[in-house]
Amino acid sequence: MANLLYVDNSNVWIEGMHVAAAASGKAPNVWAAVQQKICDYDWTIDFGKLYAFAGGERANIKKAGLFGSRPPKNDSLWTAAERQGFEVIVYDRNIAGYEKKIDTDIVATMIEDSYEILKVGEDEITLVSGDADYVPAIEKLKKRGIPVHVVFWGHAARDLKSAATKFVNLDPYLDHLAR
Repeated sequence: MANLLYVDNSNVWIEGMHVAAAASGKAPNVWAAVQQKICDYDWTIDFGKLYAFAGGERANIKKAGLFGSRPPKNDSLWTAAERQGFEVIVYDRNIAGYEKKIDTDIVATMIEDSYEILKVGEDEITLVSGDADYVPAIEKLKKRGIPVHVVFWGHAARDLKSAATKFVNLDPYLDHLAR
């Protein structure tokens, strides 16, 4: 069984910093870290470890996409992610500095790939994001017989966890996924 892996970079990284803040005692718990925007900026995610953890054996990964906002020119994040096997898809932030198009492109790409490169009955999809916005896409993919696994921090949206074929909580792997 091959895997198609889709990662919302900012979502997994920022929420990981919230989990790390709670784990390091900078916040009393994850929900307080999220609500009060408390992050542990010393924690950074290792894309190679995430790729292996969420995607499985490299030979079994048919596609891996990392979606995010364009970093500063001197940022080596995307180059590092590409070296680890990700296809990097970046968008400019809007005039107010907010991320736009990321979730929509992940959904559109998952659906497109489910028709163009995924083999129903043989392949599966893994989504690394915690937003409930993905629920309708997951439900449509599952209706076609495509397993959709969600790998994310424990505070992912309840509806997303329920919609997934399988949910994997990253919280116990916080240190393992760190650079």
